Amino acid sequence: MENAHKPFKLPHVYIIFIIIMLIVVLLSWIVPSGEFGRVQDPVTKQMIVDPSDFHYIEKSGHITPLAFFQSIHDGIVQSGDIVISLLLIAGVIALIESTGTIAAGIHKILEISAGKELAVIVVLMTIFTVMGAIGFGEGGMPFFPLAISVVMALGYDRMAGAATAILGMCVGFSSGLINLFTTGIAQIIVGLPLFSGIEFRLCALAVFYLITLAYLLHYCHEIRKDPAKSVLKDEYMTQDCKAAAGEHVQLGARHRLALLGLFLLFVFQGLGALKWGWHLPQIAAIYLMYAALLIIIFRISPSGAMGEIIFGVQRMLPAALAIGLARAVMILMNQAKIIDTVVNAAGSSLAGKSPVTTLLLIYFAVTGFNFFIVSGSGKAVMMMPILSPLGKLLGINQQVMVLSFQYGDGFTNYLWPCGALVALSVCGIEYADWLRFSWKIFAALITAGFVLILTANYIGLGPF
Repeated sequence: MENAHKPFKLPHVYIIFIIIMLIVVLLSWIVPSGEFGRVQDPVTKQMIVDPSDFHYIEKSGHITPLAFFQSIHDGIVQSGDIVISLLLIAGVIALIESTGTIAAGIHKILEISAGKELAVIVVLMTIFTVMGAIGFGEGGMPFFPLAISVVMALGYDRMAGAATAILGMCVGFSSGLINLFTTGIAQIIVGLPLFSGIEFRLCALAVFYLITLAYLLHYCHEIRKDPAKSVLKDEYMTQDCKAAAGEHVQLGARHRLALLGLFLLFVFQGLGALKWGWHLPQIAAIYLMYAALLIIIFRISPSGAMGEIIFGVQRMLPAALAIGLARAVMILMNQAKIIDTVVNAAGSSLAGKSPVTTLLLIYFAVTGFNFFIVSGSGKAVMMMPILSPLGKLLGINQQVMVLSFQYGDGFTNYLWPCGALVALSVCGIEYADWLRFSWKIFAALITAGFVLILTANYIGLGPF
């Protein structure tokens, strides 16, 4: 009888993805297959939906067991750019950790932050917010463990560390400030100047940032005052802050040079993405160049360096495979030919509604669709050709329609399982614990997003 009341525990992250995949298989028996015609966008050269050409099609066959399990392999292959880049970046981070640079940097932060621990969290969250605002998605995940190490060394729990990185990245990415993968693609598809309306999005980012920061700092204050209020109280009450900081290493000249190189790496990564059209292959390449520099600075043997890089790759492998499983969900939906049916039904249900009701329904439709399709650029190509003429029909300008898509896509990237589980696997956080911690802040952000959409519609945010 002593085991009669075991606490409920969510299954392994991969099992959750497989359950979602099974839900898609079930939907493939219920939702009729359909597809839009596709035309090439003259500007982006991408194949986009023709909203006037939707038709139902006969099912070519249901998803077989072989196709179901093959989708896992295909999902990993199709996510190759992301997966390989993450593994390489994680390997380089492990190399810099092995030099003692990270530990030396953390201890230096601890020395100068005595009594100012919350200020360090503000700085860290700001850094991740900026990373998100320029379009970092999965590319920022290898740095999540570093943020956790710093925050735990400051005396807070693992959840505070994960939230500093994840929520910062979330509000930056969701704001769409200069996010080419969502705002950029959506604006190009509907014919708006690239990154137009940036002033409004900057104000919105400030709103999201302040709401999130207040929530995070309040949590940190509460758990320091009463550790029992920690979502991870069992771990937190036995936590060794010195161990989180790593072995004490004096910050020497070579460590300073390595940190300067890391800072310049971030600068070039941002410039490359914004100015030079870099994508993940180029970003992974400059990390490998940085690794070569570390080998020279610290006089590491090539074989020893490879060993450290392999160790870093091993740490990131579970998250990398999770990305492939998330892509497998989309592969099954494409195979069942039900994505276009769902998008068409959403568009049809909005016709004839008032602008406020339409905006609310669009917002919820994109938010709900994000449960299955994490890719923001993929959803933009599918949904904006539907939403754009709908906005014109109802007198809602295109800038507001893009905002509705952007905010509907962004926040739940780290709430719904397909997006959140990947990040949480890097942080060592259980999904159930994350939901207990984050549901209030996500509710607040989603509400704030809709208020800002209504505000943009009220002021006639342009250009149209």
